[in-house]
Amino acid sequence: MKVDGRHTRTLWLEPDGWAVGTIDQRQLPHRFVTVRLETLADAAEAIRSMLVRGAPLIGATAAYGVCLALRADASDRGLATACETLAATRPTAINLRWALGEMTAAVGRLPVECRVAAAYARAAAIADEDVAINAAIGGHGRALIEDIARRKGGAPVQILTHCNAGWLATVDWGTATAPIYQAHDAGVPLHVWVDETRPRNQGASLTAWELSQHGVPCTLIADNTGGHLMQHGLVDLAIVGTDRVTAQGDVCNKIGTYLKALAAHDNGVPFYVALPSPTIDFAVLDGIREIPIEERGAEEVTLMTGATADGRIETVRIAPAGVAAANYGFDVTPARLVTGLITERGVLPATREGLAAAFPERAGLRAAE
Repeated sequence: MKVDGRHTRTLWLEPDGWAVGTIDQRQLPHRFVTVRLETLADAAEAIRSMLVRGAPLIGATAAYGVCLALRADASDRGLATACETLAATRPTAINLRWALGEMTAAVGRLPVECRVAAAYARAAAIADEDVAINAAIGGHGRALIEDIARRKGGAPVQILTHCNAGWLATVDWGTATAPIYQAHDAGVPLHVWVDETRPRNQGASLTAWELSQHGVPCTLIADNTGGHLMQHGLVDLAIVGTDRVTAQGDVCNKIGTYLKALAAHDNGVPFYVALPSPTIDFAVLDGIREIPIEERGAEEVTLMTGATADGRIETVRIAPAGVAAANYGFDVTPARLVTGLITERGVLPATREGLAAAFPERAGLRAAE
């Protein structure tokens, strides 16, 4: 996608061919800063601190983290340490575990001296596959938007999204935003309601920034506004991303997604979830009971960072000093509230049968275990 009019990916190899470059998303929207990852520790901290975030991008970063680790120690022990270190950074997003499994399969049986080159080749393929998958998601989702546009007779299609499932959460295109970008680029009139997405404000700082960079009309709203907009007919469809989808179609996504799904269901607003197939966890059935929900630090709730009138970046407290704060990072939306799952293989029903039919090569994982 575009930054200052120039195509940009979220992850790339530096000119030296081995270090990894990425965007420090903690600095957005006030500063566009890129960083260089050179070690396993660098990659792990980038994921842990949310310098990079979003399930697909976490997976791609972890793949390159294995590459960096093997440069220092390509032994079996070095590979195992890399995977253990990276797997511990974020517990909820399934793409992380998937990518580490792919890297282990790609290099684990090779001679030590061949592992680094093979690891870089597989990591590059994972990144390129993510771009292709998201482009395909965009095509299937674009058709949904175009259908609504035809029925509205040229009036802008009103889309609500939550958190950031844009290109900043992937290698390129995004998941929930891919249909939006493709429809916009095709000339379909549309407008996006962007949830601020407390407590980390990924909607305000990331989604609003990237949509604006690409020229997509959007309006930032407080998280609690979505239900009101739906009641008054101002939302035609909601599209969100996800960090994990279960075998029966339950959706784990940024905290607050469940409430949007409830409001959409109550007001007859289609609620779609866009996801690449590596985000489907066929080893899990019941999302509410089986998916671990990440609990993050209280400071994300009690503190807020922003730009002052004179351009300084400051962090301020918005709650009483010492007050307890809970910070659950995700919630689970039951499959019954999901209108459809937008995948690279089409728009699927959020059911065990629908997912298994579309991805039969992976649907037998639970039985195999």
